[in-house]
Amino acid sequence: MSINKKALASVNPLIETRDVAEIKSKTGNIYESIVVMSRRAGQISVAVKEELHKKLEEFGSHTDNLEEIHENKEQIEISRMYERLANPALQALNEFGEDKIYHRKK
Repeated sequence: MSINKKALASVNPLIETRDVAEIKSKTGNIYESIVVMSRRAGQISVAVKEELHKKLEEFGSHTDNLEEIHENKEQIEISRMYERLANPALQALNEFGEDKIYHRKK
């Protein structure tokens, strides 16, 4: 599962009102649509978290000495970039609205 950072960054981080009838029309049931979006939000959250940890792992020191902690500008910039991303639920809602999520009933 790959993350398209440009697509994630293009999501408006502000909460907007949505048309419930439009969300319902995609699956026929509003609750089913919410479940699809929540599962996708979970996938996005896990993927972003794993990617962030991989990037920050490069900067981690393997000593337990608290006195040796220092600031790293690259590490701060990476953290800020991930903080600016929209909430995974908003990202999933955006993907669902643009029909980028494949879902099916068992």
